[in-house]
Amino acid sequence: MTTRREFIKKGSLGLVAAAASPEWIMGQTKISSNGMTYVSKRPALARRNFSSKSVDQTIERLKSKIKDPKLAWMFENCYPNTLDTTVKFGSRNGKPDTFVITGDIDAMWLRDSSAQVWPYLPLTAEDAHLREMISGVIHRQAQCILIDSYANAFNHDPKPDGEWMKDFTKMNPMLHERKWEIDSLCYPVRLSYHYWKTTNDASVFDEDWKNAMHSVLKTFKEQQRKNGLGPYSFRRVTDRQLDTVCNDGFGNPVNPVGLIVSSFRPSDDATTFGFLVPSNFFAVISLRQIAEISEEVTNEKDFATACRSLANEVEEALHKYAVHTHPKYGKIYAFEVDGFGNQYIMDDANVPSLLGLPYLGAIDNNDPIYQNTRKFVWSKDNPYFFEGKAGHGIGGPHIGYDMIWPMSIIMHAMTSSNDEEIRQDIRMLRDTDGDTGFMHESFHKDDPSHFTRKWFAWANTLFGELIVKLEKENKLNLLKS
Repeated sequence: MTTRREFIKKGSLGLVAAAASPEWIMGQTKISSNGMTYVSKRPALARRNFSSKSVDQTIERLKSKIKDPKLAWMFENCYPNTLDTTVKFGSRNGKPDTFVITGDIDAMWLRDSSAQVWPYLPLTAEDAHLREMISGVIHRQAQCILIDSYANAFNHDPKPDGEWMKDFTKMNPMLHERKWEIDSLCYPVRLSYHYWKTTNDASVFDEDWKNAMHSVLKTFKEQQRKNGLGPYSFRRVTDRQLDTVCNDGFGNPVNPVGLIVSSFRPSDDATTFGFLVPSNFFAVISLRQIAEISEEVTNEKDFATACRSLANEVEEALHKYAVHTHPKYGKIYAFEVDGFGNQYIMDDANVPSLLGLPYLGAIDNNDPIYQNTRKFVWSKDNPYFFEGKAGHGIGGPHIGYDMIWPMSIIMHAMTSSNDEEIRQDIRMLRDTDGDTGFMHESFHKDDPSHFTRKWFAWANTLFGELIVKLEKENKLNLLKS
């Protein structure tokens, strides 16, 4: 199995590989403009993992509206990428079962799988086949949480010789990796809650789902660290500092003030101060969504009360410990805190990020502290904001200096109410694809042909979601070349 790090090393070869790789050669549709011909890079119909008429209809509708031919081509390639290439749909124990790989890594991350199918949710009300596939994701995620609520990534079937089985943590053959990240439990809640709201289908809230949610609450409470360090620790033999956890795998000390420890960030990098602020905000809304389902569907009143109580406690602690007074921006949210008064002032590209909190519904876009934070993170005062000849945006230590993540540019556009900002973001996304027609994990600030991960389905589908959002808001005029 190829690792993320190996793909980073091979990233500069991504353009050549994408052009030569047979799975991307299809040629059903061509868009020509100014001497350029853009040929669809979707797999041939017979080779697609999953097909949806409503997704295909959305592509055809928007392609005719997007006046920039390259953006129309990129939308056709990116929006269906999750369905075309990463979904393994079937049944298990008489229920839909869907395993979703990230792309170039043959494993299912709870975070990525949720985010990858999320843009298709609005179509499920009219597309029964798509609805069944997403319900299968929810069922599979519940099974994963029941296997181990501390794991971030899972195998389709047991792999006793798995890549990370030698990590010093409680590994088992169903786990691809066991990095504890708060958002790994929040994303499945977000998906199942909004699936229910969109389809009115409560069948996904079966006994497995209910038991999984009880495990979510238990895990969150354990990682408040009020009764000791808790059962989770993680160490790895590695030459990468943020791929392991200090202090025998328990991380730097935290003061148990009500926040929840996340040993790792959504980037799969270890946290510096254990209370990861964006993920704690995400946990607050997730707990309230569990509570609503528990009251209205599963009839677990006491459990709902417990979820709301924890949400309120975490929210109160965030307002008390996560706000930093910056000499230039005023009150902003810190990225990480420890409850002792230490704060890490930065933002990372991966979502949940400080920038992406309104996208997740975790904070109001008009919140004045968020707006101050947004200005900070999209500036050189954020140590992981990079600007060069090719573009500007947020990166992170997962890839390192001068590497900008398209995901951050997409999230900047997603959370913006300024048309000129959105227009600039779209142009950067268009011009930094390395001429592959796809989004990537990151690209060099001065050279977009130097990129990492040629097949990163989350970023691809997120780009498609942005384009659909602009159509809904009657802003496709911002996509003109």
